[in-house]
Amino acid sequence: MAEIQRLLTSTIDELNSAEKRDNRPRFSISFIRRFPGLCIAMYLGFLATYIVMARSDTLADSVWLLVVLFIVLNGFFFFDVAPRYRYEDIDVLDFRVCYNGEWYNTRFVPDLLIEKILHSPEVAADQKGQLQKMLDTKGELSFYDIFTLARAEKVQLQ
Repeated sequence: MAEIQRLLTSTIDELNSAEKRDNRPRFSISFIRRFPGLCIAMYLGFLATYIVMARSDTLADSVWLLVVLFIVLNGFFFFDVAPRYRYEDIDVLDFRVCYNGEWYNTRFVPDLLIEKILHSPEVAADQKGQLQKMLDTKGELSFYDIFTLARAEKVQLQ
């Protein structure tokens, strides 16, 4: 494994650990905090549907199904999943982008990673120069920027 790729993978692993990104669902009421109006509208809609079904001669027997479906489907709003970041997902446009988003373009790398790359004896001087030029031009670098350096490093090694 090339040095830049190793450093980048290590940083991603540290980020996953620090942010508890493990693909596991966790109970959370963040949905209610972020969308209180939507939650109120959902409950009002449920109440209106419940009243109509309970007063109807033909639907009164299936009110229990409405309640069960509402509870089960509403349960999904009370869980958050923090998807794991992976080196292999960088620059891959497939179904995982719907799940993770393009995190590698929108998240900036920590300054510590840039320092490690610039001070690593295993990284070629021209790559350090290219990294410094990118840093001077953009100011902050995303994971994708470092990935392009790692890809260029891999090509040079071949």
